[in-house]
Amino acid sequence: MELQLRKNENGIGETEIKNQDPLQKMIGSFGRFQLRLCFLIFLTKFPVAFHQMAIIFLAPKVQYTCGNATIEKCPCSNPVYDTSIFKRTIIMEWDLICDKKWLTSFTQTLFQLGTLIGSVLFGMASDRFGRKKPLLAAIVIQVTMGISAAYIPDYWGFTFVRFLVGISVGGTMVIGFVIIMEFVETKYRDVISALYQVPFNLGHMLLPVYGYFLRDFSDFQLGISIPTIILLSLFILLPESPRWLIAVNETDKAIVILEKVAKENKQPSVDIRKEVETYQQTLQQNQTKKGNILDLFRTPNLRKNILCMAFNWLSCSYCFYGVSQYVGQLSGNVFINVAASASVTLLGTLASIPLMKILGRRTIVILSNFICALCLLILCFVPEGISSVVFASIGVVTSFIVFVVVYLYCTELFPTVVRNAALGFSSMMARVGSMIAPFVIELTDVALWLPPFAFAVVPLLGAIITFLLPETKGVELMTTIEEGENFGKKVANTSNNTQNK
Repeated sequence: MELQLRKNENGIGETEIKNQDPLQKMIGSFGRFQLRLCFLIFLTKFPVAFHQMAIIFLAPKVQYTCGNATIEKCPCSNPVYDTSIFKRTIIMEWDLICDKKWLTSFTQTLFQLGTLIGSVLFGMASDRFGRKKPLLAAIVIQVTMGISAAYIPDYWGFTFVRFLVGISVGGTMVIGFVIIMEFVETKYRDVISALYQVPFNLGHMLLPVYGYFLRDFSDFQLGISIPTIILLSLFILLPESPRWLIAVNETDKAIVILEKVAKENKQPSVDIRKEVETYQQTLQQNQTKKGNILDLFRTPNLRKNILCMAFNWLSCSYCFYGVSQYVGQLSGNVFINVAASASVTLLGTLASIPLMKILGRRTIVILSNFICALCLLILCFVPEGISSVVFASIGVVTSFIVFVVVYLYCTELFPTVVRNAALGFSSMMARVGSMIAPFVIELTDVALWLPPFAFAVVPLLGAIITFLLPETKGVELMTTIEEGENFGKKVANTSNNTQNK
């Protein structure tokens, strides 16, 4: 059942709501319960930022000398590190320099691989076992493995434990978003999907504070992991999704939760049982055959759309995580540089909300990608300093705006039967981008201009490719494969017919 919202392309008139969701009518569109739920789930995004961006302060740029030499050289069997800023990092601890320098990037790449695997595994688990239990399992892994990582004495053990943390991060990300979307009415989902990123931005902003006061990597890892213990309170505070319970015929449990939510939102709860039973019967009568990931590639238009969309996900993730880490490597005060970059990203997230109301999805993605690419190309020629941090920060914020918009764009671009498959495939490509990014930073050893150039090329291609996608703002959500395949073609056919008349 889809909500047919939004204005048409010309902004004239507004379509009425068809088949309004009965569950939403029972509990209210956005009341006290949804506000409390958003607060609880938003808390899970802070540790996501802590762990995903932690590499900036686990392995910051560090100077060293080799023996009696006053300069860095390779090979170096007995390096002496500059501890004036950071007392101990993973580079210092395990001598990740010269022929072992790649291991710094590898530990972050493996973390992002864990995030990819976690998104898939916990996504499947949440469909089978409900939303609450897999989310709590991910939180327990995140708490225990995050704290354990602070005490691991060797590189490979540390990297493996961080890989497990990555799996848990992927789980909390995907399940948390689904829980919120299942309780919030469709008309609020574009705003909530953008606000869902704000705690991540705030967590990113807090990271330099942790880094400033905890300059030993073990203390830092412990410091960012201990606050996640508070998330264990979700064992008590978080309800199961009534939508999932109804889908697996656990109707009585769903009714109990819906009645509690309705009372909290001051909605009438007398007829909820009858309405739920009617709703369940309607679902069983109108079951639509589900699609799979292969259906996205069977027909030419859907294939073009998913490839273009997935590339944009790869591009924004590649740039955001890569350039954010690159900012930490620039000269100047690393704490101020990272804080400035994170603060600007928060402003970009907030700016994306009115932008999505004013501009089309395709327009925002194209403009943001072009601005990102331009700033990173300029960065190739700008010497390190305040100006380089400014251009890098603009690159970070524009790539993050794309991140916010493509989530909604992807949701609107694909029909119901393959929408989750499209989001899942696109999310996997985003993880691939974040896995590649750490190695791009190492190109600094070849030439200083190479990393920003390598980061610039991908969003530039992303902007060009987005011209192939149709606009979705103001368009009704599609249900079937046929609708998805024909979407975008109708506009071209109509304009051709008009010209021929």
